[in-house]
Amino acid sequence: MLISFDNDRPSDSPYIERIWSSHSGRPGVFLSVACIHWELVITRLQGRSIVTLRGPETRPSEWLCPADGEWLGIRFKAGTFMPQLPVHGLMDNPGVNLPQLSKRTFLLDGKQWEFPTVENAETFVSRLVSKGLVARDPEVTAALRGEPTAVSTRSAQRRFRQVTGMTFTQLRQIERARHAVGLLKEGVPIADVVWRCGFYDHAHLTRSLQRWIGLAPTDVVRGDTQLSFLYKTEGFPLG
Repeated sequence: MLISFDNDRPSDSPYIERIWSSHSGRPGVFLSVACIHWELVITRLQGRSIVTLRGPETRPSEWLCPADGEWLGIRFKAGTFMPQLPVHGLMDNPGVNLPQLSKRTFLLDGKQWEFPTVENAETFVSRLVSKGLVARDPEVTAALRGEPTAVSTRSAQRRFRQVTGMTFTQLRQIERARHAVGLLKEGVPIADVVWRCGFYDHAHLTRSLQRWIGLAPTDVVRGDTQLSFLYKTEGFPLG
């Protein structure tokens, strides 16, 4: 396998979706699939560390993976954002690299920060929150939970797009496609995936996966293509 994941754990933080770490053994190309979350990623390669803020992705893209690289990712929940860096500035691009000050520190908002670890990621994010660098929008959070909001529908839609970088419909479709891929990789028959994920038919599933994942269902089942991080979910959460 091109990329191996060493850690993958959910978080009890209201701001964090997942903490993960991985490494590569050889160079190659992997397929980065659509994702609703933004994240902070630390890359360690050839003795150098790079801190990158990566935004959500609304389309699949191919990435070159170097050999002997190590990565640590803090993936933030949808509805979480950085007030100083609107999410649309991070959407569908390689990300923003933060200045490195030393082997252990980097610069963010004019201040020095130590690189987080898998063990202290929650503490690190709590510090970002206390400094006003990370926040969570209550209206968007309510919408994601299917709860009523205190603003008009049009205002809620506008706010949702400002915070997440996409519409609720786009977000739901991406999550459904990712969940479908997870089921296919577990060996669930394509016909059952169509039914369990609420697609109209096989053709509908194929169009969705080709748009958001970059592969047809049969390609996913064959498993020849290395995909970006696809953690297992409890089920499609936005039905």
